[in-house]
Amino acid sequence: MAIDRALLDLAIAEGSCFLRLYRWEPFCLSFGRHEPVLQRYGRDRIAALGIDCVRRPTGGRAVWHARELTYAVAAPDRFGTLASAYQRIHQMLQQAVMALGAPALLAPPPPPGRTPTPSDGACFAAPVGGELLVGGKKVLGSAQVRGVGGLLQHGALLLEDDQHLVHELAGADTGMAPEAPLSQVLGRVVGFDEAAGAIEDAATGWSAIWESVDAPAVLTVSDQYADQFRSEAWTWAR
Repeated sequence: MAIDRALLDLAIAEGSCFLRLYRWEPFCLSFGRHEPVLQRYGRDRIAALGIDCVRRPTGGRAVWHARELTYAVAAPDRFGTLASAYQRIHQMLQQAVMALGAPALLAPPPPPGRTPTPSDGACFAAPVGGELLVGGKKVLGSAQVRGVGGLLQHGALLLEDDQHLVHELAGADTGMAPEAPLSQVLGRVVGFDEAAGAIEDAATGWSAIWESVDAPAVLTVSDQYADQFRSEAWTWAR
């Protein structure tokens, strides 16, 4: 999370676009920046299960990061509003998922008067508009944060695991999960390397000039955020 936050700083300072693809080791439960997790998830139970947790710099709701691909896009404000940038980034990811063989669609906006809130539960509990659906099941969810002059959007593309654990921790019915990993909907295993390659190919033709990142420079910037994202006080702030 500290590295993603550092990429936002660099995008603002340099006017550059960055794309980062990564996975989690160990697996981890991430919370949205404003999510009231203490009201929804039992901290003692999570600790008893030995689950690592972190709170993201972006909004949205809880995501279980296990056998999936996490992407991050940090960019200056040239892509317009948060909503338009959200749509454009998801169109790029839609192209990648379709290249993998899945007939991905962008989720329609929610009905008038129904705006999901952080207290609604897991990120994959319901589409809020613009995410990727395959066969009516959500395969990718994202969240954003805007800084002065730039934005960070990151999200999870489900590959082999769903969000069953999050639903259980929230006390929700897990019988009809609203999401599905790509491996399930395609009937074959889609691994990280294959998915990352498809996204890289889609990104090559996208309307952005991606910049290479000097790893030591990014880590230098991320160091100032590392303690925050490691902090129990930050993770369990609300």
